[in-house]
Parts: sequence; structure tokens; C-alpha cells
Amino acid sequence: MNAQNNKSLTSLSHKLPAPKNDSELVFNNSAALTLGVEVEMQLIDADDLNLCPRAEEVLQVTTHLDKVKREFYLSTLEISTGKCNSTQEVEDDLYHTFSQLINATEDLGLLFSTTGSHPFAKYSDWIISPNTPYRDIIDRNQWLTRRMSVYGLHVHLGMANGEECIRFNNFFMHFLPHLLALSASSPFSQGFDTGLSSCRSTTLEALPTAGLPYSVQTWQDFENLYKHLKLCDSIKSTKDLWWDLRPNPCFGTLEIRVCDGTATLAETLAIVALIHTLAHWFAENGNWLETVSYPTYWLARENKWRAMRYGLDAELIASPEGKTRYMREELEEWFVTLNPYIKKLGYESYFNTLQAIIDSGTSTERQLNVYAQSHNLEDVVKHNASEFLLQVPLYRYENIVP
Repeated sequence: MNAQNNKSLTSLSHKLPAPKNDSELVFNNSAALTLGVEVEMQLIDADDLNLCPRAEEVLQVTTHLDKVKREFYLSTLEISTGKCNSTQEVEDDLYHTFSQLINATEDLGLLFSTTGSHPFAKYSDWIISPNTPYRDIIDRNQWLTRRMSVYGLHVHLGMANGEECIRFNNFFMHFLPHLLALSASSPFSQGFDTGLSSCRSTTLEALPTAGLPYSVQTWQDFENLYKHLKLCDSIKSTKDLWWDLRPNPCFGTLEIRVCDGTATLAETLAIVALIHTLAHWFAENGNWLETVSYPTYWLARENKWRAMRYGLDAELIASPEGKTRYMREELEEWFVTLNPYIKKLGYESYFNTLQAIIDSGTSTERQLNVYAQSHNLEDVVKHNASEFLLQVPLYRYENIVP
């Protein structure tokens, strides 16, 4: 997680002058290290196992669930939590919403999945939500957006102010490959085995304001960059910044967006617990940033690519001279470092799940195993839907969906 010292990751944004005659970007402070989680969900027809554009029907029968929201495509929903103080609270929140959603939709002939991609759905069949902001996105990005039916896990960390947000942003830059690899769940797309651990990431990176974030060292740097992007009509608001992690001034959070959608609630909670524990460690060890070098763009890009391609089997570049580290080894070393914080937060069970992912494989590996045995992508969909219902990984080829 170390890299050569170079403060320009993808631009010299920290050297941009402040634009004149533009209002200040206000960071709405939030309680430090509170949590919020967003889960993007596939709507699947129980008969043909394809994605189906029935979000409006689901919303009609879940009006009592204010945490179920429409998304870009009518075959997608977003499930969000309220503001939580711990992963245990996130667990209670998501479990309640998932359970209520399943009960409310039991007569609709639907299945759900939260993996990063649907194995065989064709983007030519996807229907975009009839919402004006979404139409604006299509007008700007055209075909790039029309193929963007991929699913992610977004984790918000509450920040006391903008400066703190940027410091945590630069800390989590070192962990993007690890979070992506642990969450990898999108090996298939459009009916093909992509050969990637996460094809979702490549789909998003085609967009001009997605992928690795630009380098900023202070809140003023970020504010200047934002204003320039807005003045140049590259974005309309911070909502148009789809980076792997971004400051979210509206919510007063750092939003970590690099993760594939996790297949099970257990894995979602494990990723959230890892992020939260890292944040608590950094809150007491902030000088760590001064002991490591900020990733150069080529190195950060290469390590992310290796996570996309190889997942937990990746060898990460540790220095420009070619030194590498195995992803699994780095993670397990950090688990040792974090152990006092794991115990303090009561996160032992969540880290047991992380260890199981490292030892037994991610959703990507489980899906590939199912396909290797059945040679049928419909069985992969059934497997993913079964895992969502059971809320834990299935490491054997077995489904509870008929």
C-alpha cells in the first residue's frame, strides 16, 4: 500500500487557481465516522431469470418503506440505510428493509440479486427510468450510459469538516484495490465470461467523471477543482462525480464507491466493518499519511487493474522499482494491525466473514464454480438469488431457487 511520492494522481488539481465570482462549496458537517450504506439491487423475473423493468410496481407495494428508491434503470432499485453509528446498526437496518421488501413483493414473481452484474442480460433491453436528470445523463454520455446496468455498494463515512474528509480520502486511496477485490462479484456480462474478477469497474471507467479520483491535498483544492469542472460544464453538481471515492458535501461524508455489489448481506456487513475499522484506526494514527507516499497515477491505475483482473489473487505493486506484494498477505497484515480496533468495535464476526472470503473465495469465484459445473448462466442467476435470500455465501453448488 506504499507508492512513490508524487502528489499528482490524475491531474495537477491542487495547483488550480480558485475561480472568480463563484460561490463557496459548503460541506455540511456530519457526526464523525457515522455510517450510511447504499445497496444497488437487480430485479429479476422469476420465470426467465432475466432483468425485468418493474421498479415502479415494486415502489407501489413498498410505499411504507422509505429506504427503497428508484434508480437509473427500471430493473434496478437502491436500498439505503439511515445514519448508523456501527456496523451492527447497519445490519439491523438492512435486514429489516430486505425482509420487508421480500414480504411486500412475494406475489410479483420477482427474484433479487445484489451482485455487480447480471450474467446474461442484454443492455439493448434495459429501460431507463422516466426521470429528467437521468435523461440529462443519457444526453451527455450517450452509449456509455446505456450499457451501465451494473451494481455497486456505496459506503458513507461521516466527516466533521471538509479538511478531515480530504485526509480520509487520501488515506482510503491506498485501499481501493483491496476493497474492490474483496467485493468482486461481476465475472459475467452480456452472456460472456469476461475473464475479469470485476467487469463492473471497466464499465464505469468509460464515463468521463468515473474511476480513480483526481489528486487533492486540501479542501480548497477540491473546491477549486469542483468549480472548474462546473464552469467548464463538465458537471452540474457533485452528484456527477462518480469517482471510486468522493467527498459528498451534501451529506457531510466521504463516499466510498469502488466496491462491486456484494452478493450477500454477510459480505456487505464485512466490507462495511473493514471500512469502519480502518477509519477508526486512521482517526488515531493520522500521521501514517506522512510516512507513506501518495500513489502516482500509473501505479494506482495498475493496482486497480490487477484487482479488477485477478481479484484476491492479484500481486500489487509496492514500489516503482517492481517490488510486489500479494493482496491476501497485505490484507492479513492489516487485520493484525487492526485487531485492537476490531475488538473495541465488536466486529470479530464480520472479520471472520472477511477471512472466509480470503480463504474460500469471493462471489466471482463462486459464480465461476457454478458455471464450471452446470455450463448454464441461468444456474448462476439462481445461485446469486439464493445467496441474497440466505444472506450468506454458498460455497457449494446448491440453489434454493427452483
